[in-house]
Amino acid sequence: MLAVMALAAGACDRSPPPPREAPNGNVVTVDAPTVAATDEPGVTPMAERVAVIGLLNKRNGIVRDLEMRPGQAVRVGDAVVRLRACETAAPWENQPLTGAFLQLDVQRPDGQWQRVFSGWVYRESPSLNVVEHPVYDVWPKSCAMTYPAGPGPSAAPVASNNRSSAPKSAGAAAPPRRPAPAPAPAAEEAPARAVESNSE
Repeated sequence: MLAVMALAAGACDRSPPPPREAPNGNVVTVDAPTVAATDEPGVTPMAERVAVIGLLNKRNGIVRDLEMRPGQAVRVGDAVVRLRACETAAPWENQPLTGAFLQLDVQRPDGQWQRVFSGWVYRESPSLNVVEHPVYDVWPKSCAMTYPAGPGPSAAPVASNNRSSAPKSAGAAAPPRRPAPAPAPAAEEAPARAVESNSE
């Protein structure tokens, strides 16, 4: 039973075989397994988004723009780029980001394919996740998708008394603390008198 489970787990981790290269060395595109659709109303389903991915060959300085949909793989020479997902921040978001989940496979001199990168990369912040390969670099240039007309209703503002429970920083002097007022003695004595008057 364990051997069957190990084989099944190993099969899940394997990437599909790389697409065959065209005889003239041009780009070849193949469809990979279908990507799950998004159920959010008004948002473009993942399988219908279109991304432009930049592929740089550092040997010759040539940059290719690969137009892909999530679930597709493109082979250029000895490199295969797979697009698993792409996302663009909604227009009303504070920080505009365009990201793509990319996988890069490169053919080694012995003919074997090696995955050299798998993860999210961002157009505006390429240093968040760097593709470390001596020959190839990939990054998203765009991800065409739509959103509903605008953001949902905002939450009601929270009232604040501008007091913080955090300790004051060392540079700022804390205001002196006032001692809590002592309870009035008359309030404590009144019930005792009532008890004494009942005993007479």
